[in-house]
Amino acid sequence: MVRTTVFHGLLAGLVALLTACSALRSDAPQQNAGSAEPITENIDPAAQALWRNLHRLKGEGFLFGHQDSLAYGVQWRDDSGRSDVRLTTGDYPALYGWDLGHLELNDARNLDGVPFARMRDWMRDAYRRGGVVSISWHMTHPGTGSSSWETDAGAAELLPGGRYHQDLRLALDQFAAFARSQEVSLPDGRTGPMPLIFRPWHEHNGDWFWWGKGPTSEEDYRALWRFTVDYLTQEQQLHQLLYAFSPDRSRLTLDQFESSYLYGYPGDDYVDILGIDNYWDLGHSANTATPEEDAERFIASLGALAKLAAQRGKLAAMTEGGQDTLFESDFFTERLLKGWQANEWTRQIVYMQVWRNANRERESRDHFYVPYPDHPAADDFIEFYQHPATLFEADLPPLYE
Repeated sequence: MVRTTVFHGLLAGLVALLTACSALRSDAPQQNAGSAEPITENIDPAAQALWRNLHRLKGEGFLFGHQDSLAYGVQWRDDSGRSDVRLTTGDYPALYGWDLGHLELNDARNLDGVPFARMRDWMRDAYRRGGVVSISWHMTHPGTGSSSWETDAGAAELLPGGRYHQDLRLALDQFAAFARSQEVSLPDGRTGPMPLIFRPWHEHNGDWFWWGKGPTSEEDYRALWRFTVDYLTQEQQLHQLLYAFSPDRSRLTLDQFESSYLYGYPGDDYVDILGIDNYWDLGHSANTATPEEDAERFIASLGALAKLAAQRGKLAAMTEGGQDTLFESDFFTERLLKGWQANEWTRQIVYMQVWRNANRERESRDHFYVPYPDHPAADDFIEFYQHPATLFEADLPPLYE
């Protein structure tokens, strides 16, 4: 509680300072610019509150997120209440990422071995503690059954009139049933659907997924996204979702950011959150830039994203990313935190989510994005956690009221 109290005191000073600076600089971001609302008509009040409260956090701090945080860690798995984030810092992440790959196959577990029944429980636990849940979906091709990474077929035959269109509808029906199953106690006293951030068809500007460049044309991608949103909101009557659009940074041109970012963009009526998946600027093995160049480009990508989001009345987020195996022991303070702190625009990013901590015994490899206890980056992660701008679960204000 002490850390939360100090955090809110510092926030008040920072908000006042940013407000004063905004009056002097015409290009400075406005705290709640525009009168935009979520794209879903008749959106559930709790989901609308989440949208508005995330907007209010802009410039003050950002939610830290972690994929599969409760399901397993580098040195453990299937241990209720554990998280590598909590084992290192004593607190849970503010945002929890989960993936629904293999839900469309009626499997009991997702593509990373997480039981869907347990996932539902963990999602509800996170909500009850005040956290936020984000869902991605590495969907097998509904028509051919090929994995997400097989690019022999694209989206064309999934669209209305295509021979696999009914298969797409059935897959979306399964998602709708999953979302409906997440009933929780809402702040207004109702029992109703848990608000979720839904991030479908991610990294479409790359060529590694069947919905990406190459197998799927830009026009068909837009149509796939629009059909997905229309079907879930109108036919399935899901009103608890915020939709996140997330191209991959490695395929974006920084000096032409807007035009490259908007490749495949379905339109402002179909997106709530402008996201970016960024491993590229954070130490990706295929990137030959120097750490200094990476740092500059990371800042540039966050700032350009935030400006574009402000112009369109959207939230901005790093929806996925991080540094695999954390070979830089100061990654969190020197890369992530300094990137967010760099300027008034970068501080508009409302959350940053890093990828999962694979279980070493199960997967026979090192593949992790937050440090476990005694890892060389653990002290830096604790310093990152203690900074007033980084929001973990215990720091969160009521987001659903």
